[in-house]
Amino acid sequence: MMLSMRAAKQLRDYELDVSLSVGPGETLILIGENGAGKSTVLNLASGLLAPDRGEIALAGRVLYSDAQWIDVPVEDRNIGHVFQSYALFPHLSVFENVAFGLRCRKVPAGEIAALVTGELKRMHLSDLADVNVGRLSGGQRQRVALARALAVKPGLLLLDEPLAAVDVRAQAQMRRELRETIRTTGIPCIIVTHALRDALELGDKICVMEEGRVVQTGTPDEVLASGERGFIAHFSCGCGRNRG
Repeated sequence: MMLSMRAAKQLRDYELDVSLSVGPGETLILIGENGAGKSTVLNLASGLLAPDRGEIALAGRVLYSDAQWIDVPVEDRNIGHVFQSYALFPHLSVFENVAFGLRCRKVPAGEIAALVTGELKRMHLSDLADVNVGRLSGGQRQRVALARALAVKPGLLLLDEPLAAVDVRAQAQMRRELRETIRTTGIPCIIVTHALRDALELGDKICVMEEGRVVQTGTPDEVLASGERGFIAHFSCGCGRNRG
C-alpha cells in the first residue's frame, strides 16, 4: 500500500498546499508550529475535510480528485485515524470500543470476536477486555485506540499526537511498542507530533510544516542536522508542544 497526496485547502489564515507520499511500512512524521496545518493534513487524508483541489490516492485507488469529481466517504476509505483525544466511548468496555468500527462495517459477529481478540492480545489488553475504558490509564487508552484503528485492517494509519496523553514515565515503552506495531503491520503511517524523541525514534521521514507548506523533508538525521533553522532549534529544545 502507498499513499500519494496532493491537496490544497483555504484555511482561515492561509492556504494549505501540500504534496507528500508514504510508502508501505513507512512512517512519515509531520512537525511544525501550532497552527501549521499538521492535523488538517490528517483530516484531509481521512476524508473528514475535503480539499479545494488536488488528488489523494491509496494503493492506486483514488479517494479524492477534484478533476474526476471523486470524494470517497470517510467510512469507505479504509483508513485508521487515532485522534489526540483518542475519541473512545468511556461507557463501553475495551472489547466494545475495539469492535466499534467492525460493527459499523457489518462484519459478522464471529469474525468480530476473532479480530478483536487478536488485537487485544497484540496490544497486551486481553485482561482488560471487559473493563470500561473510562477506568484506564492514558497508556492503556492509547493501546485501545490503536487496537480499534488496526482491527479494521486499514490501508493507512493516521496518528495525531499519539503519546500526548501517556504518562512521561510510560512513554519510552509505548514508543517502542508503537514502533514495533507499525513495523509489523507494514501499514503506511503518518504521525503528527511535537516531541523530538517521537519524531526521531518513530519516523522514517520527517516533513517540517510552516503555515500550510512543507518547507523541509528528510530523514530524522537530516532534519536533526539542520538544527540551525529557527523552528528546528525551537523544536529540539522541547518547546511548543501544543496541538497543530
